Amino acid sequence: MTRKPHDQFAKQFLEELLAPLGRVEANKEVIDEARLVDVLFSPSPQAQAPNLGLLGRIALLNTALLEPFRNQPSRTEVRNCLTKLFTVIADSQRKAKREDTSLPEDDLARLWILSPSASPGLLESFGANFLLSL
Repeated sequence: MTRKPHDQFAKQFLEELLAPLGRVEANKEVIDEARLVDVLFSPSPQAQAPNLGLLGRIALLNTALLEPFRNQPSRTEVRNCLTKLFTVIADSQRKAKREDTSLPEDDLARLWILSPSASPGLLESFGANFLLSL
């Protein structure tokens, strides 16, 4: 039995509403394939800003997933990068929970997609933020 009555109610409610429209699977386990982050970087607390320009400033912010592309990535490739980011964040949250520590939002890993170009359409489709004040 669930310890979260609202969660159980919401699942049953949605199941009843949606059943006439198609197949409903409550509590469906989702298993994903193993994915590799191109570069996962975690700065040392005592690290000094090297003369690496923007890369150095990005690297010292917090844990970073760096995904370099030779050409503009496709929407699918960007979504795959986001999946990797969410997996890294989920792992960090599980670790913090196991260790009974807090994990502030500002300390969560960040995704950096390094590309020589990105069309306005691609950027707009993901609501991309531009880094202007590092």
